[in-house]
Order: sequence, then C-alpha cells, then structure tokens
Amino acid sequence: MSGLGAAAGPGWQLDTGGLSILAEEQHGAAPVDFLQELPSYQSTRRRRGGTQELGAAGSYGTAARALPKERDKPTVRIAREQPLCMAGKRRIRATEKADTEDLSRWEKWRITSNKSWKKTLSEIKDLTSYLVLWQRDIRSIEGKFGAGVQSYFSFLRFLVLLNFIIFIIMFSFVTLPIIISKYGIFNSTVAYMSPKNIDDICTIYEPSTNEGLVYFYTYLNDLLSGTGFLEVTSLFYGYYSIDAVWISIMKYNFPLAYLLATFAYLALSFCWLLKGSVEGFKNHLVHDADPFQSYCNKVFAGWDFCITDPSAARLKYRSLKYELQTDLQEEKLKRKIAERTTKEKQRIYSLRIFINIIVLAVLLGCFYSIYRVTVFSQENSSGADNDNSLVNLFVQYLPSVVITAANFIAPLIFSFLIRLEDYTPAFEIKLTLLRCVFLRLASIGVLLLSLWSQIAGCGGDKCKPCGYNYKLYPCWETDVGQEMYKLMIFDFIVILAMALFVDFPRKLLVTHCSCKLVQMFGYKEFEISGNVLEIIYGQTICWIGTFFSPLLPAIATIKYFIIFYIKKIVLIHTCKSAARPIRASSSNFFFLVVLLIGLLLAFVPLAVSIAHIPSSKACGVFRNVNTSWEVIPNLILDKFSKGWQQFLFGIASEAFAVPFFVILCIIVFYVVALARAHKRVIEQLREQLVLESRDKAFLIRKITEAQKYP
Repeated sequence: MSGLGAAAGPGWQLDTGGLSILAEEQHGAAPVDFLQELPSYQSTRRRRGGTQELGAAGSYGTAARALPKERDKPTVRIAREQPLCMAGKRRIRATEKADTEDLSRWEKWRITSNKSWKKTLSEIKDLTSYLVLWQRDIRSIEGKFGAGVQSYFSFLRFLVLLNFIIFIIMFSFVTLPIIISKYGIFNSTVAYMSPKNIDDICTIYEPSTNEGLVYFYTYLNDLLSGTGFLEVTSLFYGYYSIDAVWISIMKYNFPLAYLLATFAYLALSFCWLLKGSVEGFKNHLVHDADPFQSYCNKVFAGWDFCITDPSAARLKYRSLKYELQTDLQEEKLKRKIAERTTKEKQRIYSLRIFINIIVLAVLLGCFYSIYRVTVFSQENSSGADNDNSLVNLFVQYLPSVVITAANFIAPLIFSFLIRLEDYTPAFEIKLTLLRCVFLRLASIGVLLLSLWSQIAGCGGDKCKPCGYNYKLYPCWETDVGQEMYKLMIFDFIVILAMALFVDFPRKLLVTHCSCKLVQMFGYKEFEISGNVLEIIYGQTICWIGTFFSPLLPAIATIKYFIIFYIKKIVLIHTCKSAARPIRASSSNFFFLVVLLIGLLLAFVPLAVSIAHIPSSKACGVFRNVNTSWEVIPNLILDKFSKGWQQFLFGIASEAFAVPFFVILCIIVFYVVALARAHKRVIEQLREQLVLESRDKAFLIRKITEAQKYP
C-alpha cells in the first residue's frame, strides 16, 4: 500500500511504445498488471505464500483512489517548519501577510497578539536558560571530555536541585513553625506535649551537652559525630518534642505535618525520578531501534547554526566529535562480536563465568566483613574504657571505616575485571554500577539491621516497659540520624581526601617523574560509574536520614555543591579524555534508573521505622503514640464522621487491596499487550517506508527505460 503512494500519485505518466500508463487520474486506478510488477506487491505476495493475485491488486486500486482525497487535505504548517530556504520562507510569510489584509480588525488583533505572546514566551525561555546552574561549565566539560562525562555533572546538578527542594519542604513544614513560635511571630505559641500513659523510666533522656571549659578536640568530635552541642539542635529528631503550634487562632498539628512532609519529599523524589526515567526510556528505545537514524541526525542535523561565538562553536564541534566516536566505537565492537567464531565465543563466555564467580566472592567477602565488624563494634563500643576515648571513638566508627574501605576497594576490582569481559563501553558502565550498587546499598542495610537488632530485638525484659531498648537508646531516632549524618560526612571527607592525596599527587608524579612504573599508570581517566555511584550512595543516605534528621538535605545540597567544583578541578587538571567514549543518552537513563532503585530500597527502612518499631517515649513528636504511623488512624478517628471512617479504613483493608491488585494487574497486562501491538504497527510502517523507496526506484527505472527506448 505504501508503494502505491509512488505509483498512484498524480502526475506519474509512463509511455512505452504504444503502451500508455496513467498512474492515477481523478476517477480511475492504475492497471492491475502494472501494479503487480511493483516491488511492494511482489514482497507482499511472497509473504502470503504467492496465493493472492488480483485481490491484492484490487485493494491497491481502492487505496489508490483514496489517496488523492487524503492528499487534497490542506496541511497547515508555519513557515519555520517547512523544508525551504530562507527566501522561500520569506515569500510564504509575505503571502500570509497579504492574506491577512482582508480580515476583520478582531481577527488581525487576535493573530498579532498570538504572535506577540509566542515571541514573549520564547524570549522568556531564552532568558531563563541563562539562569540554569552551571550551564556554561557543563557545556565546556562536554566539549572537552565528551557527552558521557557531561552526563555525570548534569546528574550532579539534578541532585543539588532535588535536595534543595527537599530541604525547602522539610524546613517550611517542620523547622519554620518552631522558629516562628519561638520568637512569637504572628502571636504564635507552642504546645509542648506531656507523656500520656507512659512509664517514667521511658521518659529519661539526657543528651550529652558540653558545659564549662571545652577542648577544641571535643567540638571537632561533636561536629564529626553529631553528638554534644549538635544533638540538641534542630538538626536531629529529638529536638522536635512539641505537640502543636498555635499561630493566632489556628492550630498546626505538628506530628501530622512531620509525617506528611516525609511522605511529600519521598513522593516528590519518586515522581521526579519516574518522569525522567520514562523520558529517558523513550529516547533509549528510539536510539536502539534505529542507530542509523541517530547517526544521520548527528551528521546532517547535529550542528546548531545559531552559534556565533568561536569558543561555543569549538565546544559544539568537540561534542559532535565525541558522539560520533562513540557511535563508531560501538558499531566496531558490534561487528567484532558478530564475527566471533564458536571457539572465541566459548572462550569469552567461560572467562565471563569465571570473572562473575570472582565478583560474587568479592561481594560475599565484603558483606561478611561488614557484618563481623558491626557485631564487634556493637559488643565492644559500650564496654570500652571511657578513659581511652580515642579507642572508643575508633570502635564506634569502625563499621563506617570498613564500609568506606569496601566501597573504595571493591569498585577498583570490578573496574579491572570488567575490561577483561569485552563488553561495550555503555554496558560496562551499567554492569559495574549494578555490581557496586549491591555492595553500597547492602552496606547501609547491614548497618540499619544491626541498629534495629539493638533497638527492638533485645531479649528478656529490657524492652518490656517501653517496647524498645530504652537504656541504650532512649531516643533511638536521634541515634539513627547521627549514624546517617556520620556516613554522609565521612563520605564527603573521603571524596575530598581522594582528590587531595591521590589524584593530584598522581598527576605530579606522572608529569615530573620519568620512572617506568609511574609512567605505566599514566594519567587518570574519569571513571563515570564510580563517581555516579558515590553520589547515588550519598543520596540514598539522605533519603533515609531525612526522617531522623530533617535538615540533612541542606547538608547534602552543600555537599554536592562543593563536590561539583572538586570533581571539575580534578577532571580538568588531573584527568585525560577517555580512550573509549561513552554515550550520554543511555548513561543518563541508566543513572536515573539506578537512583530510582536506591529510592525504592530507601522506602524499606523508612517503612519499618514508621510502621513497625515503637517510637521513642523520651523525645520527638511521636512520643504519645506507639508507632509514628498511628498519627493517621488517630486523626481519622478524631476528625472524620463514621461514614468516612468506614470508607477510609475499608480502603486500607485487605478486602480492598486484593481486588485492587487484581485490577491493576489486568490494566498492566492490557498496556503491555497494547504496547506490543503498537510495536508491530511501527515495524510494519517501517517496512512500508522501505517498500515505498523501492517502488519509487522501480518507477524511476521504468521512466528511464521509456525515455531511452520510446
């Protein structure tokens, strides 16, 4: 049918001797015998087994008669979108301007105002582009080191913006009401909660505050560990021990606001990441479906003709160069993979199996080391000699040190092993990230499990009065927040120390030392997978710790802001361009997917802490409820009528959840089937486009033969 578009279009007329073939007139179809010679018809006939003859040709004639009607429909396209030169577009605009002279004043005003509004929006969009954070720096990095490295810095900018918005949410709904009430703004007051039906032994909480003459070492220790003067500030959960804030005559339910703010930042992060992942998935599918089209777009439509600055032109040139290098490198590797013999395939698959066994052994060794060190720290930190504070501090930090060491050593092993497996550069990043993600997120899980085992898993009568180990953890939410705070600070210190004591000394040694051993290592390449994993690991810590430390997103924002400049300086002054360029489109999509996995895994400890572990009775906004989640049912029982109570509790029951899950599965199956049907239609349309080009070539050949042999 698509081939008929070339054969049956108006104006195609072929004269061969006494034979005159008119492809299409207003009231007639092309001859059947001639249509059966088209390549599209022959291809359709072979596909159907060669059994259909005239019926198919008849359908051609029917479709041919329908084509002129479709072509007679006017298509409204603005001059900018038409494939014409500037002179042709100016003529079209002059014609459109002349046509508007006969219109009424209202129509002229509407057209003029519409154009002015579009122009204003375009100018505002251009102005806002200058306000994008680090835009010039990221473009410069893209031009010098390729779009793969640029994707890392764009990803880092995204996390800075995300954490800043999370900080705004937590500060506005959690910290700001206390500040307003503390200074009496808007006639506001604070209603402090008193323990209800709680044993007095559960309400004892005496944070260690420094009084009198304090050594500088003590302040430094408090700053690094979140204890001392930081423990009683608004940074941690234990500071927020109020029930409500009265602003004039309005009551602000603080426990409900605290819980809803937590749900809000998690929902915002999930929707934002899901939106970016879906958009990246679409682009990823389009690119993988037709790599040749992507190559043609870069060659024929990749240049931005609005560039007038020579430096910007050089950056754009380098960016296109790296993109084309990536395409050619991947095509070269795909051709190499396709040309492998059976013996080479057996060798490479055997090598990959052996390397994966080594990777699994490394992961198990890291998990076991973290577990043993965590158990050792739990058993010995509380029993350490108080006089030897340095040893006790080291024992407390031992899990963090081992986790950081494992997260530093294991990725180096993975990066070395992945090069032996002979994958494409894009797949190397994905596989290395997946391996390292399991390690990093499992380390956080081991730490939280060890804390939960101490908090809620105590045996005997230790937990009986309060429901948790109140002797060791009178305010366990603050303790968990301090652990997340220490992990984030320690992670930043490691990144800064690597830049100062590893990257720059390596650059100096390679530059000024001619030793063969030093020159063998050479300049460092910017490892995208390892650097992305660092910030994903830190962001997962931020998501988990924000519930226990509401101002932790502010620390994360400052941390990533500083890391951007650290990584930029390291990249420009100590790194060389990658020998194997990385594609940015697939990398951006995969970065968001891995970050989304980190967010989903962060839901688990937060859900356990909110709905399962009893809340502290000595501090915090949830001291009068058994668990943090009970704020929602209590609100429904107090504020809603019986009908609404039955409706809301019915939605939360299993009787509603099971049918809802079944209906959701049916919808998912329907969407999957619809997507497969659309995919088949797209494949058929692509085949029709190919057949149409063959039909046009066939008709051109026939016309040439007719002109050569009249």
